[in-house]
Amino acid sequence: MNQFTDRGGRMINLKTEICDVLNIKYPIIQAGMAGGATTPELIAEVSKAGGLGTLGAAYMKPEDIRQAINDIRKLTDKPFAVNLFCVDNSADLDAEKKEAVMTELLKIGKDLDVSEADIQFNTTDYFNEQFRILIEEKVPVISTAFGLLSEDKVKEAKDAGMKITAMITTVEEAVLAEKSGADIIVAQGSDAGGHRGTFDLTRHENGADIGTFSLVPQVRDKVNIPVAAAGGVNDSRSLAAALVLGAAGVQIGTRFLSSEEAGIHRAYKQKLFASKEDETVVTKVFSGRPARGILNKFIEEFNIEPLAYPYQNAATKSIRGAAAVYSDSEYMSLWTGQNLRSVVKEQPAAEIIEEIVNGARKILG
Repeated sequence: MNQFTDRGGRMINLKTEICDVLNIKYPIIQAGMAGGATTPELIAEVSKAGGLGTLGAAYMKPEDIRQAINDIRKLTDKPFAVNLFCVDNSADLDAEKKEAVMTELLKIGKDLDVSEADIQFNTTDYFNEQFRILIEEKVPVISTAFGLLSEDKVKEAKDAGMKITAMITTVEEAVLAEKSGADIIVAQGSDAGGHRGTFDLTRHENGADIGTFSLVPQVRDKVNIPVAAAGGVNDSRSLAAALVLGAAGVQIGTRFLSSEEAGIHRAYKQKLFASKEDETVVTKVFSGRPARGILNKFIEEFNIEPLAYPYQNAATKSIRGAAAVYSDSEYMSLWTGQNLRSVVKEQPAAEIIEEIVNGARKILG
């Protein structure tokens, strides 16, 4: 039961089950956004401010994950999480589609000086090695997306005293996550930015289309472990709303992209500040998996079927890299959620948490 109201005029501490499980002060988890946004500085500042910072490590080499963990620990002794993708990377690379994608990317990238040699389709599945690093480093929390840890990995993590959070997008996935041994479920609605945690895209090619505040209470009614709301959650009002609906906290991504410590390109950050809720779309053209981002020229100009994940993600890396060099946001993957109008300025991550917490106390008081 969430204990957050105090009619006697005393300050509300917002302490919920999530705080107890994760050993944090406030029920705020910073999303593990892969691709460089989650710098050690961002993670440390969120954790020091009372939330749970998360390293988005899915695309990182194992040795780089170890270095990032060491860097985080130099900045804080507070708990933090590391997010990995539990996804099947065994899809075949279709030769005919590969050539078509190559042609399309060369056409799109001609003004960015992208050559055929720049476009690579090679991928490496580091998941087992990444997981091994987390065990060896005794990371406090493992966060998963696109699926669940196997039974043997759950046992290994639990034996090491680690907590597990699992991102889900339907009630069915939530039930599976609880059965698998997850300690916290992150209910991620369709308004979320970037890649959502959908397990299987067979039934819904872009993932189940369930908004966050429809998903949260239905999940809460079917599981017995704490639930965090994610997707379109970025301020005190959405934290308060999530708690009222039965969540024990929130996971926030887009708002932390606006932080001073976030590792995204300046052009990307400026697009966040300038964009509105109706300017995002769900697309597979950057990675091969559905992800929500700001509509730009790359999405409009890539007019053929993308390769399966992770090959499309590897192939478009050259375009995204060149766009960063040229500071051209029209060809970057601008992942963001739908709740954009309040994201208008750069702030320290600690200030963001303070603002959200203080505002929620007033609302719930």
